[in-house]
Amino acid sequence: MTDKKIIAVIGATGAQGGGLARAILADPEGPFSVRAITRGAGSERARRLAEAGAEVVEADLEDEASLHKAFDGAYGAFVVTNFWEHGSARIEIAQAAAAAAALEAAGVQHVIWSTLEDTRDQLPVGSDRYPALDGYTVPHFDAKAEANALFEQRGVPTTFLQTSFNWENFAVGLGVTRGEDGRLVFTLPMGERRLAGIAAEDVGRTALGIFARGEEYIGATVSIAGEHLTGEQFADAFADAFGEPVDYRPLTHDQFRALPIPGAAEFGNMFQYYYEAEKDFVGARDLDFVRSLNPRLQTFRAWLDIHEEQLRPA
Repeated sequence: MTDKKIIAVIGATGAQGGGLARAILADPEGPFSVRAITRGAGSERARRLAEAGAEVVEADLEDEASLHKAFDGAYGAFVVTNFWEHGSARIEIAQAAAAAAALEAAGVQHVIWSTLEDTRDQLPVGSDRYPALDGYTVPHFDAKAEANALFEQRGVPTTFLQTSFNWENFAVGLGVTRGEDGRLVFTLPMGERRLAGIAAEDVGRTALGIFARGEEYIGATVSIAGEHLTGEQFADAFADAFGEPVDYRPLTHDQFRALPIPGAAEFGNMFQYYYEAEKDFVGARDLDFVRSLNPRLQTFRAWLDIHEEQLRPA
C-alpha cells in the first residue's frame, strides 16, 4: 500500500499530459503517484509509462462511464482535450462536460483544466477582418474557454491553466523552410510583436508545481509561457542552432490564411489574436512566476537544442 496521492492524467501518452506523468514519475520520493489515462493501454507509450511505475487505465473522453472508473479514488486530475483529433468545438465541449461530470461524481479534490483565452473578447465573431469558423473566431481557443464554466457549474475544485503557443508546432508545418534561393526562411504573421510560447513538456511540469502547492490555486486562473519572443528573435535562435542565416519574413494574417496548409484559416485567426492581444496575452504570463512553479522551465533556445535535428530543413 502507498499513501501517495493519485493524480489521474488525461492524455498521459500525449504532449502535455505526458509531461506531467513523466514529472511525477521522475520524483519517486514525492507525494504523488500517476494514473495514466489513455484510450490505448496496449500502446508503446502506455507500456513505457507502466514500466516506469505508472498505473495505466483505459478510458475515453467520449465515454463518461469509463471516466467515472478512471477518476475513482484519485486526489487530483489533469484534463486536456485535443481539438485537432476531430476539429470540432462541439465535440471538445462535450468531452469537457463528460470529464466535469465524472470528476464531480468521483469527488476529486483538485483538477487542473488545460484551457485558453476566449479570442472573441478581442476578435468578435462577425467582423469582416477575419472569417468566422463554425460560430467561433479560433475554435480551439474559444471552445476551451467556453468549457471553463462546465467545471465551475459542477463545483469541481479547478485550477484553470491557460497555456500558450506550443513550440512543437514548429515541427508540423510552421517552422523554418529553405527558399528557392537556398536561404533559410522563417515566416510568422506577428510583425514585430512578441509571441508567448512554451514547450509542451513544461505545461505538464508546471501543472505538477501547481498540484504541489495544494489548494493555493484552486479557483484561480494561471497563465503560463516559457518565453516571449519576436519573429526576429526566433529566427536568430534558429540561425544559431542551424549554423547558417535565417531570414524572418513576416506575413499578413490574410496571407497566412491563404497558405495551402491544414488549418490555415484557424491558425491565421489565432495569430491575428496573438498580434492584436499581444499586450494582454503576454502580460498575463509572468515568466518569473511560472519558473517559481517549474524551476526547469525551458527557454526556446534550450528547447531547440533538444529538437534541432527534427526541425532542421533539408
